[in-house]
Order: sequence, then C-alpha cells, then structure tokens
Amino acid sequence: MEQKGEPVPTIEDVKRYLRDQGIEVWEFREATPTSEAAAGAVGCCVGEIAKSVLFLVGGEPVLVVTSGDVRVKSSRLKQAVGLAGRVRFPNAEEVERYSGYLPGGVCPFLLPANLRVLVDSSLRRFPRVYPAAGNDHSAVPISVDRLLELTGGEEADVCEAAPGDSRRP
Repeated sequence: MEQKGEPVPTIEDVKRYLRDQGIEVWEFREATPTSEAAAGAVGCCVGEIAKSVLFLVGGEPVLVVTSGDVRVKSSRLKQAVGLAGRVRFPNAEEVERYSGYLPGGVCPFLLPANLRVLVDSSLRRFPRVYPAAGNDHSAVPISVDRLLELTGGEEADVCEAAPGDSRRP
C-alpha cells in the first residue's frame, strides 16, 4: 500500500490535473489547515469544506472526504469498508507515506491508485464543496458528483449526523 518510488504530487501537479478537467484551484495567502480556517478563506460555512482525513482501519489506510462540521464514527467506517480492528489516526509520516501529502494539505486528488476513498454523504447538503488541492493554502470548488467521479471514491455514510441534516438519525 505504500507509495515506494512514486513521486509525491505537488500543488502544481494537482492544478494541472484539475485544469485538464476544467476545474480551477483557489490559492490563499493565509494557511487553511483546518475546516474553520478554510471556510474563512473561501467565504463559506464550515460544512461546505470537504476535509480529507486519512484513517488506518485494522492497519489498512482509508481516506475519508467529509464535511468540515462532522466527525467520522469508527463503527460506521469499519462497516463501510468491511474491515475489523482498531481505527486510528496515522502519524504524520504515515499520512505522507499512504496519501502522498503532508498533514493539513491532504487532498482527494492524485492519490495512490490502491488507496480506498470514501466520500461521506454529509457533503450532499451542498451544491458545491471545497476540498484542498494538495497544500494548506488551497481549495477546489467542486460538486459532490464530480468529486466522486474524479477520485473514484465510494459514497458512504460514515459520520455522525450533521447539524440540521434530517436525513440521518
């Protein structure tokens, strides 16, 4: 599952890839490593920020892209990926090894082909969401359907109910 020998993507790589898909990348002077900071820079609510969080589920890396105002529930994540074992956050070295990005700049684009990506249904509340583009000074305006298409991700329900989301218990 490690990226041995693969070059680490840069924001320029992500910008080029997304430009070829007809999608722009926004860059900011201020750092946007948290959902709150990103929402302030973008000018949207925290829920519209599509945070990319890497988890290790029974030792297997899984990237979850979810709304900035919710938290992933371990039990739902294990059920969604069909894995048993402990769910934990990887350390900084593991984040870079499995995703190719540094913590704070993890994005759902140009990931290793064997990294499983789940896109949480909490993002469906919004017509457009804003994931990072490979560093902690960027955002990408994109629809959830397009995000699923470009990442090859699977839509799943792995988070607690979002504030005001009546579709979830």
